[in-house]
Amino acid sequence: MAGTHSGRELITEGPAIILVHPQLGENIGMVARAMANFGLSELRLVNPRDGWPSEKAKSAASRADHVIDNAKVYDTTEEAIADLNFVYATTARDRYGYKPVRSPVVATETLRTRFKAGEATGILFGRERTGLTNEEVALADEIVTFPVNPAFASLNLAQAVLLMSYEWMKTSMESLEQTSFQALPQVPATKDELQGLFDHVEDALEARGYFRPIAKKPKLIDNLRAVLTRPSFTGSEIRLVRGIISSLDRFTREAPRGAGAPADSRQNVRSTEQQIEEPGDDS
Repeated sequence: MAGTHSGRELITEGPAIILVHPQLGENIGMVARAMANFGLSELRLVNPRDGWPSEKAKSAASRADHVIDNAKVYDTTEEAIADLNFVYATTARDRYGYKPVRSPVVATETLRTRFKAGEATGILFGRERTGLTNEEVALADEIVTFPVNPAFASLNLAQAVLLMSYEWMKTSMESLEQTSFQALPQVPATKDELQGLFDHVEDALEARGYFRPIAKKPKLIDNLRAVLTRPSFTGSEIRLVRGIISSLDRFTREAPRGAGAPADSRQNVRSTEQQIEEPGDDS
């Protein structure tokens, strides 16, 4: 169905649509068109195969220029979601470790509630042929899957974005008063803050020989990250946890903090103290 209506308000809100390693420019253009149809406008591209900008994408977008022209390109998925508080990963997998699996209806209701609470949110979509890797899914908070015919379950990229965009638009037309979702009292941490926690915990465990046998390290890290994404930490909570880890790194039972004994004498031992709250700090 073609056509636009000049003079009417252009809706531009909602979660960022993040395409991980998209291939054809035409597919990106059709995604932009689907987004514009239902009021989404923030498109993020992770290392598009054929480069950017793309005339083929702009042509296929069918005048969704505001989406195409403002698309942002990132080198990695981690960079693309660093400033977001909550992220869904779209995947055909019916389960993934410890992560909750939601339907599009439940997912978009959650996104709408978080949007109203002032959070920055996003939806990850994978490669046209192979989707998202396990490592990329692990970066998200929850998973969304589509109820499709199990004998013919293949959706192309634009179709998947269209379905989520449509469900997003529906939430603006329906009352959420009877849903179980309520605005959160605090905004969750950004993915950049959460990544800092992952790195900090991993480094502390690595120094103590936790990852044994070494062949199981990738799986252990995946499980650890899945567990740490479940609580929906706030930024202040992450700083508290990292302060605890830093304290355990520097002090022992025999030489506790405040005992007058010198702390760890390694160089740069306090390199993170300016950014991390230690237990007992008032900040």
